[in-house]
Amino acid sequence: MKAIRLHTIEDLRLESIPLPRQNNNEVLLRTASVGVCGSDVHYFLEGGTGSLQLDRPLILGHEFSARIDEGPMKGQLVAVDPAIHCGRCEFCLEGNPNFCTELKFAGSEDTDGALQQFLSWPKAAVYPLPDKFSPQEAAMLEPLGVAIHALKLGKVFPGMNVGVFGSGPIGLLTIQMAKLAGAAIIFATDRLEDRLKMALECGATDVFLADGNETSPILQASGKRGLDVTFEAAGDDGSAVETAIQTAKRGATTVLIGIPSEDKTWFTASAARRRGITLKLSRRMVNTYPKAINLVSKEMINLKPLITHQYPLEEYLTAFTIAAKREGIKTFINFDS
Repeated sequence: MKAIRLHTIEDLRLESIPLPRQNNNEVLLRTASVGVCGSDVHYFLEGGTGSLQLDRPLILGHEFSARIDEGPMKGQLVAVDPAIHCGRCEFCLEGNPNFCTELKFAGSEDTDGALQQFLSWPKAAVYPLPDKFSPQEAAMLEPLGVAIHALKLGKVFPGMNVGVFGSGPIGLLTIQMAKLAGAAIIFATDRLEDRLKMALECGATDVFLADGNETSPILQASGKRGLDVTFEAAGDDGSAVETAIQTAKRGATTVLIGIPSEDKTWFTASAARRRGITLKLSRRMVNTYPKAINLVSKEMINLKPLITHQYPLEEYLTAFTIAAKREGIKTFINFDS
């Protein structure tokens, strides 16, 4: 079968590899569509993401959908949780499988991801979908899960004033979730005008260009009160985090979602301390797929506008180049004909 492997920085190769072997608790899947995530771009451009560095040729791809390729459900479109938890460690038993000590995650470390024609995956991590889902929407359930988890950490309630700093796919889904939760005001920022326009379509009430001078107008727009909950979703090395802290009201919660390329971030300590900020760092998601499927099925969350670029398997380099340039919102590599 065909697979796309990253050998070193900017060295992606389309290769032929053996078909996967199956364990008893696994199902054979034929990959349908794979979203190119920001962490995939970090691997592509920098050879790693956060503290994880490429130490072997790796098949990327953790935002993906597939079709069951065996048995009575053959051909069924499914969403796939990229995280495989042990279910036995202290953290799994506490109900926090995202902290699993034996976690395997698609497209990371020693676990190949979905940029291959077939893969074998645990049945418990495979979610059959209603017919109305497209393969791209199915793949988007993973980033939607990240947004759902972030909202849970932020504890957004009706009538709150919220800020989302960074309007990429995760930020835009966080905006939709905040609107759904009843936020009265949703301020959004980004460095790109087209993403600010999309933020408005997703439910932001006001948008601000992230040019380094956005803090003052955001505070002015909030009546100098500040925001109840702020979300950093930019993944830069500090500026969005600083804005999230500086625009938060006293006693607010700030949730960090993004992954900075340098594996460190910064903010003014006195600004956070004097406000008594509760700082939370979001680690992927926890059991969000059933909720995400329900939200999209009932048209409470709209994924379609975020699907802006699609390429066939053979045009994988173009797909990664487009994603690296931050053109559009979400780029997909389609295996499903």
